Amino acid sequence: MMKVKINKDTQLCMSLAGRPGIFGTRFHNYLYNELNLNFMYKAFTTNDLEATIGGIRSLGIRGCAISMPYKEACIPFLDELDESATAIDSVNTIVNDNGKLRAYNTDYIAVSQLLGQHNVSRDSVFALRGSGGMAKAVLCALHDAGFRSGFVIARNEVAGRTLAQNYGYEWKEELGSIRPDFLVNVTPIGMEGGPESEELSFTPEAIDQAETVFDVVALPPDTPLIRYANKKGKKTITGAEVFAIQALEQFVMYTGVRPNHEQFEQAAAYARSGSTSKSASTVTK
Repeated sequence: MMKVKINKDTQLCMSLAGRPGIFGTRFHNYLYNELNLNFMYKAFTTNDLEATIGGIRSLGIRGCAISMPYKEACIPFLDELDESATAIDSVNTIVNDNGKLRAYNTDYIAVSQLLGQHNVSRDSVFALRGSGGMAKAVLCALHDAGFRSGFVIARNEVAGRTLAQNYGYEWKEELGSIRPDFLVNVTPIGMEGGPESEELSFTPEAIDQAETVFDVVALPPDTPLIRYANKKGKKTITGAEVFAIQALEQFVMYTGVRPNHEQFEQAAAYARSGSTSKSASTVTK
C-alpha cells in the first residue's frame, strides 16, 4: 500500500467526539493511502465547541465527523444544513467549502441501507433506547422505512416523549413488560471505556423474545448486547456496520472520490481490526 507523504498541500479531515476513537482514523487514512490522495485524518475532542468549529473554518480543515455529544450542540455554529440534517435536527458530518460550513447526516443513510440489507420486517414492533442526535437519525430511518409500531425508551421524558411523538410512536421511561420484536440501542451502554461498558442495554428477558437486535455502539463491534444476542441466535446489526457505511459517504463528500466495493470492504476490515485492541479509545463514531 502506497504511503502518501504529508506536505504543504495535504488536506486535513477530522472527527470530533466526547471519547475519540480509532475506527474513523484507520478507515479514512487507509483509503487515502489506497487511492493515493493527499489527505490525512485525525480524531479530536474539545472543551470549547464553538472555538473548535471556528478552527475548522479558519484553518481550512476539509471535513469533520461529529459524534456524541456534539451532534446537536454544533448546529448554531454552522452556516448551512443539508436536508439530511435539517429533517432530524442532528449533524454527523461537516464539509468546509472555502470557509462555508455545510452540515449533513450520513447516519440516516447508513441505517436505512442496513434495515434493507438485513431484511428486518416492517411489521416488527421495535423499542429504541435513547433520545439524542443518533436516536433521531435511527428513528427517522425506521419511520421512513415503514415501521408502523414502536416505542422510544428514554429516562428523559421531555426529550423521549417529543422524539416519539414527532414520528408517531410511543414514549416509555422503561421497557417494562413490553417484549418487542426488534430492539435498538442508541445509548453509550456497552461502549468500551465507558462506565457501562459491561452492561446490557436491554434485559435478557427482552432479548430472549426479540427477533432482531441492533446496537449502534461501534466499539467494540461485539458489545455485550450483540454478544448476548448472538449467543441466543438472534439476527444482529452492529454499530461497526453503521459506522463503515456512514464513513464511506463522508469520505466521498470530503474527497469527491467513491472507492469501489472491494476497497470499501478492505478499509472497513482494517478499521475493525484496530478497534479490537484493548488499548483503543472508544466512541460510537
